[in-house]
Amino acid sequence: MSQLEKKAGLLRRTSSSKKPLKEKVVLMYDEIFAKEDPAKNNSRFWDELFLMKVNLEYLEAKLESLDGDEVMKIKDNINSLFHHCVQALAEEHQIKVVNALQTLCALFRGVHQKNKSASGFDIINMLVGFDKAELRMKDLMESLDSLLCGEGSESLKALCLKLLLCLVTVTDNISQNTILEYVMINSIFEAILQILSDVSTRGQHGYDAVVLLALLVNYRKYESVNPYIVKLSIVDDEPTLDGMGLVVGQALTEYNRQYKDKEEENHGGFFSTLTSMVGSMFIADADEKLSVQTNEAILLALYEAVHLNRNFITVLAQSHPEIDIPTTPITPVLTTPTTPLGTTPPSMDMMNSSELPLDPNLQTSNLLITFLKYSSIVMQDTKDEHRLNSARLCLIILTCITEDQYADAFLHDDNMNFRVNLHRMPMRHRKKAAEKNVPSRPLVCAVLDLMVEFIVTHMMKDFPMDLYMRCVQVIHKLICYQKKCRIRLHYTWRELWSALINLLKFLLSNETVLLAKHNIFHLALLVVNLFNMFITYGDTFLPTSNSYDELYYEIVRMHQIFDNLYCMVLRVSTNAGQWKEPASKVTHSLVNVRAIINHFNPKIESYAAVNHISQLSEDQVLEVVRSNYDTLTLKLQDGLDQFERYSEQPKEAAFFKDLVRSISLNVRKNVSLNTLSQDLLLKEFSTIS
Repeated sequence: MSQLEKKAGLLRRTSSSKKPLKEKVVLMYDEIFAKEDPAKNNSRFWDELFLMKVNLEYLEAKLESLDGDEVMKIKDNINSLFHHCVQALAEEHQIKVVNALQTLCALFRGVHQKNKSASGFDIINMLVGFDKAELRMKDLMESLDSLLCGEGSESLKALCLKLLLCLVTVTDNISQNTILEYVMINSIFEAILQILSDVSTRGQHGYDAVVLLALLVNYRKYESVNPYIVKLSIVDDEPTLDGMGLVVGQALTEYNRQYKDKEEENHGGFFSTLTSMVGSMFIADADEKLSVQTNEAILLALYEAVHLNRNFITVLAQSHPEIDIPTTPITPVLTTPTTPLGTTPPSMDMMNSSELPLDPNLQTSNLLITFLKYSSIVMQDTKDEHRLNSARLCLIILTCITEDQYADAFLHDDNMNFRVNLHRMPMRHRKKAAEKNVPSRPLVCAVLDLMVEFIVTHMMKDFPMDLYMRCVQVIHKLICYQKKCRIRLHYTWRELWSALINLLKFLLSNETVLLAKHNIFHLALLVVNLFNMFITYGDTFLPTSNSYDELYYEIVRMHQIFDNLYCMVLRVSTNAGQWKEPASKVTHSLVNVRAIINHFNPKIESYAAVNHISQLSEDQVLEVVRSNYDTLTLKLQDGLDQFERYSEQPKEAAFFKDLVRSISLNVRKNVSLNTLSQDLLLKEFSTIS
């Protein structure tokens, strides 16, 4: 029996000599795939078709079995099927609407699957007929818009969104899906916003709506004016923006909870006993098993909202009580397929209000805190491509946030303190920090902690240079804001200085290996200039004069690393080669660091000799530093507080193109109108009818 026959809904044999009978709907499909007009001998053909349960597998398989030439022979019938599907969407009989939506999904998928190499115009011609395409697609989009915005069944709305997600993701490259031109012309943007602004529809359909919007925004975004980009950038309706934030926040919170549950599960019982017996050598391997599937789609939606809409920044800061999500699953919407770990759609119960009452004794949270916790998980392991993409996107989002004045003001607000428990990678040389010890501080401290944590934990042979560059740039932008506004942040700056110095040490130790792949001088320049920022302007933003003294202490204490860096860049800059110019820039940037080392080292040695001390304590070195500032001469360096603002095009265009392709493939896999949900739908509407 052929694969197609298996899917044909064959009924049992009446006797061993007779062929099995086919379902009536399959026989009707076969009539459509014949060259004759199926309604020629039966005027009620289309009415009857949409009253019958769709055989999705057979219909898709039949379409996939035909090549372009074969489809063109029955084009009129395919066009007629499409046309009658669209007409059926306006029917009062809900069963017909359900079957029409599912048939359209099968049509879109089936025709595209077999004709991947065909042009977008050919696909449109096969499906709709080029001469009627504009009218048919207008009717389709208007019907979907009406169903989404109307007072009808929530199951139908879910099915409409599944159809739209199916339509958007039928091609691997979303920008090659020419049929989306009609989705641009006949916008459903307002319908998506309505779903997000309404409490009940947001709870049931918000997740799909947000993912759909994120994908539509990325259709030919660099080639033409995308109306979804334009409209998203000017949304200022508070309930809508809050709704979007709640959907994104809920999806990220669910991911964080699942990760935490797996972490606790893995660190209990036999595994815990074993590691205590044999040491911590297996921790890294064990934690790789903690991987929860990343959710790039929801992260992309957050990025587009932050990047395109300045009004959304306020949503990041809205506080609400930190409530653990119940582990008991909610009753799913009938057509929602089982989602992979980490991609759970938001629950309605958790999103009943954008403004929840605050209890002064209850720890508060917000979307930014949830995002920082999420980032601390996905940034731990960047060896997997999806996690690397997620980590990169997290850092891009943080870049956009730290460039926004309102966001910076909120991050540094001393009256808005939060306790943020970031996840830390298990490492042999440090104990896991107890969550209760995390103090309540301005949110900028959590951002800096996240950056320091990344710097410390990713010095490896497969060096993620791009992530390090972004990480150091985020720190630089925060310090620029602190310098500009003279904000004296009470932060453990020594941890940051130590991490940066160790990073320089790593670059020096692995110079040959790293230079074969990366321009390490660019990163070294960013790191040295961070120190120059502290040296030149630290007195305006470091919390106390003691902090400034400690900065000099760290530079002098670790002088050997700066000396080695200077020798290395001097060697490279005096030889002809591709790195001559970037190495030369690092040489010049080290002038003040070297001046500090050359000024204080002799003073410290002299103090030790006079006082007959072989090894000075930290307090003694600090005493020498404080008493010798007057004779130190430093050069004023220009442009330390300047930075290039983030721009997606052209630098990030290739990354987002690949990311959207990956998301599209994942969404396509998850949009499965399975038989169970189909049966449930038909049962629901049979009862209604």
